[in-house]
Formats: sequence, C-alpha cells, structure tokens
Amino acid sequence: MTITFLGTGTSQGVPVIACDCEVCASEDPRDNRLRTSILIEGKGKVIVVDSGPDFRQQMLREDVRHLDGILMTHPHKDHTGGFDDIRSFNFINRRAVDVYCDVLTEKGIREQYSYAFAETDYPYLPKMNFIHIDDAPFKIGALDILPIEVMHADMPVKGFRFGDFTYITDAKTISKKEMDKIRGTKILVVNALRYEEHYSHFTIDEALDVANEIKADTTYLVHMSHQFGLYAEMEQKLPANVKPAYDGLKLEI
Repeated sequence: MTITFLGTGTSQGVPVIACDCEVCASEDPRDNRLRTSILIEGKGKVIVVDSGPDFRQQMLREDVRHLDGILMTHPHKDHTGGFDDIRSFNFINRRAVDVYCDVLTEKGIREQYSYAFAETDYPYLPKMNFIHIDDAPFKIGALDILPIEVMHADMPVKGFRFGDFTYITDAKTISKKEMDKIRGTKILVVNALRYEEHYSHFTIDEALDVANEIKADTTYLVHMSHQFGLYAEMEQKLPANVKPAYDGLKLEI
C-alpha cells in the first residue's frame, strides 16, 4: 500500500493569504501546505480521504487517472470544497464517484452542493453515490477499513485505520474506546495545529501525548497551520519517532 500526503495544512493552507510571517514567506517547499488529504493506493484500489478545495491541484500533481472512492471525515468546507471537480472522474470513469461518509457529512455535502442534486437534465453536474458508514469495519474491494470516531469540539469526525496505518484529522478529544482501536498501529497520522491552545484541534503537545500513548513506530503530524513553525526547525525539535508530514510525502507500507 502506498500513502501519499496530498496536503498537510489547516483550513487556510500555508502560505495564508496576505500573511508575511516567516513560515508563509519560507522558500522551503515543505512549508507550503495544501488542505489536508491523503491518497491511498493498495489492493487494486485508489482511494482519497477528503476532497478539499485543493482537490483538483492535488489530483493533477499526482497524475491520478482513476478513483475508486472518497472517504469523508466530516462536512467542513476545507474537507469538502473540491467536490465539483469529481466531474472529471465521472467523465473518465463513466460512473458516479462512491462517497463513503456518515449521515451528517452527506447532509453537509448536499447543502453545500445543492445544485448537484437538483431535478434537472443538465449533464455537467458532479455525480456521487453516497455509501453510509458508521463505526463498523467495512471494505472497499479487498481493502479493510476500520472507522475511528474522534471529536472536533462537539462534531464527530471519522478517522480511519488501514491495517497498520491510522489516519486522524481534526481531533480535539478521543475516547478510550476509540483509542483502543488505534493501539498496535505502526504508523499514526494525527493533527497538530500549533502550540497555542485551540478549542477544536489538537495542539502540538496534545498530539505528542497521543503519540506517546499509542507508541507507533512513527507518527506523522498533519493539519498544521502557519503557527506550527518552520519545517526544518520542527523536524529537529520533535522526538525522533515523530515527524511533520509534508505535501507529496509518500509512504510504502
């Protein structure tokens, strides 16, 4: 299985519009972060987790020609803002794109893209096939997926475990029951917004607490804001088994 980090930034991305902080002004490409998403290629399937506003750019950069489905974590716009661009896959693959999500997320997508569900014969609308998921394990082909529920303030957000790889974004708290689902994973991905307290996202220290409890071989941090710090400095500052991810990073599992 190959995991590609399509984006590793928070809702505004990095650089932030009109910001001249040292991170936004950095010439290190690892400090440029599109909205957080990953591409999973394994067992004959090609899956994306979330379809944010940078979806088109991410698909072009990775030369994705076929898509078997989109796993959705929650309905916030920085994770759903690219749905109009699934039209290209509709045309090329000659079918609606399967979207795996809970009822809350489907409702959000339908509200944000109401024109796509209007009663019209207009042919150029994004076409999606919603497949509801809950806390139960499920499969996409031979790919086993275990949902993990985390809380983004008071909003439930889906994380996902694929064998020895676990992906968590937009978390502020994780219950003991859901933490138990993560234990034993070898590679953990978890959100880490910044050092300063935030009401709906893990701080860097809170993400490190999760990493210390899970004890994965390697933990990668994502959903990082421009307040996270410079990549080169944070890479040296973090524990040896914790790394900031960057856009385009590929893992072979």
